[in-house]
Amino acid sequence: MKKLLTELLEKYYTAIAENWTAKLFPILDHKLSETQIRTFVESSLTTFIEVAETEDYKSADQYLIDIYTLFSKINLSVLEVSQLFSQGRFAILYFIEKNPLKNSEPVILLGYIDDLIEQIFARYGMLYQDTKMKELEYDRDRLASKLELNQQYLKNILHSSDQAIMMVDNNEKFIAWNKGAEEIFGYTETEVIGKASSLLLPEGEKYINELLQIQNDAKNNRHTKILETERKTKSGEIISVRLSVSRLPIKNGEYVGRSIIIKDYTEFKRLQAQIDQSEKLAVIGQLAAGVAHEIGNPLTSISSLVQILQRRSQDQFMNEQLINIKENIDRITKIVRELVDFSRPPSYETAVQDITDVIRTAVGIVKYDKRVRKVQFDTDLKTALPLVSVAADQLLQVFVNILINALDAMEGNGTIALKSDFDKKNIYVEIRDDGGGMDTVTLEKIFDPFFTTKEVGKGTGLGLSVSYGIIKRFKGEIKVKSKLNKGSSFMITLPIVEN
Repeated sequence: MKKLLTELLEKYYTAIAENWTAKLFPILDHKLSETQIRTFVESSLTTFIEVAETEDYKSADQYLIDIYTLFSKINLSVLEVSQLFSQGRFAILYFIEKNPLKNSEPVILLGYIDDLIEQIFARYGMLYQDTKMKELEYDRDRLASKLELNQQYLKNILHSSDQAIMMVDNNEKFIAWNKGAEEIFGYTETEVIGKASSLLLPEGEKYINELLQIQNDAKNNRHTKILETERKTKSGEIISVRLSVSRLPIKNGEYVGRSIIIKDYTEFKRLQAQIDQSEKLAVIGQLAAGVAHEIGNPLTSISSLVQILQRRSQDQFMNEQLINIKENIDRITKIVRELVDFSRPPSYETAVQDITDVIRTAVGIVKYDKRVRKVQFDTDLKTALPLVSVAADQLLQVFVNILINALDAMEGNGTIALKSDFDKKNIYVEIRDDGGGMDTVTLEKIFDPFFTTKEVGKGTGLGLSVSYGIIKRFKGEIKVKSKLNKGSSFMITLPIVEN
């Protein structure tokens, strides 16, 4: 069979190359030059022939490195590259059906071609994933380095006495209090000296027992104790701290007190949580790319075989069922494509366009969320909005962020209303939900980075902050109205392009 495949590829090499190249022009329009597209097609066919003759897939490694370098420059995803190979498959299939070789069964020959292309593409996928993992490791090391620098920064603060340094005598009264302690806890030296050491303890038996253990360790000449815990400021705020305790020099063999150094650990904890979240999201992104690839390849083969059966079958019932299968395959492909498009790194190039399709795409993406089963979407969108200058994928991110927050606020039950309108200067998009709403304090902070009302691990607090920055970049505005138990309304304003 490999001999027949080699014979076919060599016999119709030029015709297949032209057919494949023509199919790629619409897909790679403005991304690659005609010469680059032809070079890719010809090198691919040459590699197919060489692998078919030798059955050695390692001979394709240099070719894979070359095309990865080419496609990475234009930021093509694995799924998009898979589509390029699929077009090549269709180009070869055309000549199998049009000019069948003697002593060959087209379906068997197609299966051999599918296996060859799949094996080559699988090696490309491994190269792609290995490279991305190395990039991920680099980002992880960069974040770890940033965290280490912050730790060093905290040490420098400690040595320059900007951290809280205090002393407690054997009667558990404060006898020393520096400026760093004043900055952290809000108490002046006058307010603290002579007060009990329990002044900084939050409420709860846990902290009383913790203080007793610290006292016992210091009296029994234990080594310096470092403890991660919480303390209370003058304003009543509970902060994360790292506490270091050492016993003061003994006089006449008696315990006279201890020194305490406290560092505000709140920022460190936030950075640590940010790195953990970044690594989790990166792993999820890698898994999503793999799942999309594993779904896309079988779908392409199934779709092709369905089309072959449609051409050959004369049975009406069978043709109706094949049409139904093809429609469902196309639906699954559309879902995968929308998810991959949304996860692709955003483009910063703006274009003049009607954003109605962007709004509908955002609703379409959110409807795949499991929380929308009892949610109703009411849309009142103008059919011909004036044009605005935006980057569609970034604006899509804004709409999806707001819709996801609405789903969270409604807890999967209620109505989300979307409305678009315009006047002489601007277009307006309103997204309104009937969820739990927000109080005045929360409303003032929703666009702050890392501010979130969600439970730990369920939100980064970056969605609305990023959305605010995107809308401002497009010279627009985003405003929010909300009341507790009455829902929220986000109004996005974008300027109309003149002329």
